[in-house]
Amino acid sequence: MGNPVTNSSLFILTQTTNQNFRHETHSLLNISKPQQKSHKSTSSKFDQTAESSMRHFDFEICASLILSAAILLPFTAADIAGERAALVAFRSAVGGRVLLWDLTRHTPCSWAGVVCNAPSNSTVVELHFPGMGLSGGIPPNTISILTNLNTLSLRYNSMSGNLPPELFSSLTSLRNLYLQHNSFDGEIPDSLFSLTSLVRVNLADNNFSGQISPSFNKLTRLGTLYLQDNHFSGQVPDLDFPPAQFDVSNNNLTGEIPEHLSGKPRSSFLGNSLCGSPLDSCDGGKSKKNLSAGAIAGIVIGSVIGLLLMLLLLFYLCRACAGKRKKSKDEDVANVRDLEVPPEKMGSEVKNGAAGGSFAAALGAKEKGKVVVDGKKGLVFLRKTGWHFDLEDLLRASAEVLGKGTFGTAYKAVLETGLAVVVKRLRDANMGEREFREKMEEVGRLDYENLVPLRAYYYNKEEKLLVYDYLPMGSLSALLHGNKGVGRTPLNWETRAAIVLGAARGISYLHSQSPTLSHGNIKSSNILLTTSYESRVSDFCLAQLAGPTITPNRVAGYRAPEVTDPRKVSQKADVYSFGVLLLELLTGKAPTHSLTNEEGVDLPRWVQSIVREEWASEVFDIELLRYQNVEDDMVQLLQLAVDCTAPYPDKRPSMTEVCGKIEEICRSNVQDHSGNIVDIEEPQHYTGS
Repeated sequence: MGNPVTNSSLFILTQTTNQNFRHETHSLLNISKPQQKSHKSTSSKFDQTAESSMRHFDFEICASLILSAAILLPFTAADIAGERAALVAFRSAVGGRVLLWDLTRHTPCSWAGVVCNAPSNSTVVELHFPGMGLSGGIPPNTISILTNLNTLSLRYNSMSGNLPPELFSSLTSLRNLYLQHNSFDGEIPDSLFSLTSLVRVNLADNNFSGQISPSFNKLTRLGTLYLQDNHFSGQVPDLDFPPAQFDVSNNNLTGEIPEHLSGKPRSSFLGNSLCGSPLDSCDGGKSKKNLSAGAIAGIVIGSVIGLLLMLLLLFYLCRACAGKRKKSKDEDVANVRDLEVPPEKMGSEVKNGAAGGSFAAALGAKEKGKVVVDGKKGLVFLRKTGWHFDLEDLLRASAEVLGKGTFGTAYKAVLETGLAVVVKRLRDANMGEREFREKMEEVGRLDYENLVPLRAYYYNKEEKLLVYDYLPMGSLSALLHGNKGVGRTPLNWETRAAIVLGAARGISYLHSQSPTLSHGNIKSSNILLTTSYESRVSDFCLAQLAGPTITPNRVAGYRAPEVTDPRKVSQKADVYSFGVLLLELLTGKAPTHSLTNEEGVDLPRWVQSIVREEWASEVFDIELLRYQNVEDDMVQLLQLAVDCTAPYPDKRPSMTEVCGKIEEICRSNVQDHSGNIVDIEEPQHYTGS
């Protein structure tokens, strides 16, 4: 649409021209009537004058019509052309990696990171350049030209310098501002506080300085304000409408925390010289000023005497504990010897061994006494493993705790022969012997290359043990969230895709065995890896063994909304948990830590809100943004994860469909170093032995 002011002026101009034309023509016609009665020379002279006047007014009408057409042409082309020129100027001015845009196109709406309003594509509404390797400052009169912009994301770049003072003056529609993880410095421009539509502002991890302006009170719709890891100084302003997400940690702020912000977490204010709720009270510093020199000296002397007394007491306690440990060690040796079965009971298959096994000690003295070792109560092997050891050998093995899971504690046990196995000690598995053995036989028959097979088990009324293969590479959870330091080797896209494909195949195999068979506890810590990063699904089909006291928080981040009893998990609930696993792999966020992420909601809802309000790439792990030509694959896998985490079970795909979709993504896009498509072999199905 044209400018209303211009259109109004044009209308007045046209009306005026038409009125002048009618008035002058009418005057000429009035003059001509009396002249018709006079002689011919006068009539001829009048005709020439009238003809000249008519030509003059025809020219004026044509000129006004041409001017009308020029002004009434749509301004869309001119607007988008101006915005295109501003973006090209921005691209030319910033340093670092060059934005790969096709400059032969007349519209910027198809350029990477540029989003226009649909369907007209008449103006730019979003800019997304996260992790693009950009450097330098924001050039003036570039982004500020995009007057209809509602989202600006320059996060995770190397941009620096002051923000231009006029940057936000014309961006009256801006709702989301993401500048975190750059090197911007200086003060926040005053023009920012005129943007009353702002909802999210993230300026974290920059070099901004100066005071935090109380003008943030003008931004009444603000829901997220992240200013941490900067150089802001002075006091924290008293915000009348504090954002739901707020963080000013690791700055140079001083003074008392305002009352309106006292309900925020402690972590939002750490790394400053602040006091008051939720941090320590400010009264402590004031009371010390009133203490006399004598009182301070008394406190110091009393503290020294108290410290000496505590050290003396600690010395005697250490000596007492050393004596008890020596006595306890002797008792442990005796207890383990009690576990050894005389040769006449075990026959020729069992020989007397050395006492003092660490795994037996890990079970505890009370539990060791409950383990009965005889011909009927020993280890039960479920398949031909080639292993030659019994429960006594296992109890003598050296052991270390691998972790505490939903259903019990896992130990790594290294036998005297050097064989390493994993022993899971079940917790609260209140099940009869016959039912337990039937369940173990059922689990033992599940033999597939992407599963960690159950090798053996032990049962008595008080103690249940399960024996598995040991995989030294650990779990997917450890690789995703473990070492975040400088020496960390991130998982590339091809490795992540191969891991989830193997996991999907393993779970799909479980579901294919029976309509009622489910894993029941899908999470990243239960996806183990071989030395070649092939995935193996563990802890399957153990949910029915769990007691009613299982803590729901252990699986809350992965649990489907319809699941109320962790022991009753459907195949569709497995699909939901696998969808959360896909989101975890794509975003790098742990679902069990969902309450600490930027949006403060669970992982599926956070991802859906970002995809709905922003651009899909905003959710991806920063470690994945470095890989080229895989964004389409990541978006496809992200869409699959969103489908899997649908709130209603009947809206979720089956694991067979999920597995097929992942295979399609991998088969069409994973390439080897020579540029050829890597053949993805179909997995072999094994039958139990």
